[in-house]
Amino acid sequence: MILKIKEVEGKKDLHRFIHLPEQIHQGHQNWVPPLYVDDWQYFNPEKNKSFSYCDTILLLAYRGDQVAGRIMGIINHRYNESHHENDARFCWPECRNEPDVAEALLNKVEEWARSKGMEKIVGPLGFSDKDPQGFLVEGFDEPVAIATNCNWPYMIDLIQANNYVKKIDLVVYKINLPDKIPEIYEKISTRSLNNHQLTVLEFEKKSQMKPMIRPVLSLVNETFMDIYGFDPMSGKEMDDLAARYMPILDPRFVKCILNNKNELVAFILGMPDMSKGIIRSRGYLFPFGIIHILRSAKKTKQLNLMLGAIRKDFRNIGLDAVMAIKMFGSAKKAGFEIVDSHLEMEDNYKVRAEMERFGGIVYKKYRIYQKNL
Repeated sequence: MILKIKEVEGKKDLHRFIHLPEQIHQGHQNWVPPLYVDDWQYFNPEKNKSFSYCDTILLLAYRGDQVAGRIMGIINHRYNESHHENDARFCWPECRNEPDVAEALLNKVEEWARSKGMEKIVGPLGFSDKDPQGFLVEGFDEPVAIATNCNWPYMIDLIQANNYVKKIDLVVYKINLPDKIPEIYEKISTRSLNNHQLTVLEFEKKSQMKPMIRPVLSLVNETFMDIYGFDPMSGKEMDDLAARYMPILDPRFVKCILNNKNELVAFILGMPDMSKGIIRSRGYLFPFGIIHILRSAKKTKQLNLMLGAIRKDFRNIGLDAVMAIKMFGSAKKAGFEIVDSHLEMEDNYKVRAEMERFGGIVYKKYRIYQKNL
């Protein structure tokens, strides 16, 4: 049958775009569906502030009257200007193991990027590093955590067949929680807090966390500038991100460190793994999906680290040890056995060294690809 590439137009097309992965990943044991309420907001320019400073295109591949694949193209002008780049991005690629579909989708998004004056295309990479990024290239037998991509192994062959090469890898560590934190870390933690007049702020209720939302995300803006793909958040984007994750945050796994001026200088945020509940919910919160998700969060033995930062003038004084001790202690008390580090850039050697000091091993790897246009 003739293969056609069409731009998404209207709600019916967008529904096909959003729900195509259900078909592509039938029988894929580790695939976790998105929360569809989030997807509908993500792809809505009226709800997602990122559309206001990005050029975008959503494409569907049709073989006859059947949807055979999808891809999104993004040009983040704000990021390009601040980093002196001229790059387009592709994201949310999905198709079966059909080389002609992959080639047609990539060719179309590349053609679009060239028409906008772009010199390179990279991906999978969304509006920013806060979106799922990279193709999974190692660890296909492992469960997929929230906010990370899941793809069939053949996607690697399809992308490389179209002359894409590695841009950067991101690694994920698995840490088996120790029965007891090494004494040296306890000493480092105590000395760091005492010598620098620091206080650890822990929470029991979500209401206690709300005053820290803006300071936490402002610290992310301040400290993430060297992370590939990061784009500083506006106030509206901070509010949107908080609204997205606040309902599922567990206050026990949010730790903040304040200096003697009551300023936030470091934080770490973890989240019980909810993937089994999301799978059972099939991506729908109602009528019973939210129950499955909350139950899985209570039963899981895995804690996923989602976000963390240390202010530059408070680095190298042991705050990583402070936060690890506090987080691991809470995780152990709650019955967790495993910690997933979430994505770390392969060249972030300091963070990787800390993971390895606690016995972490790389068990998943993601790759962002690039191609000159």
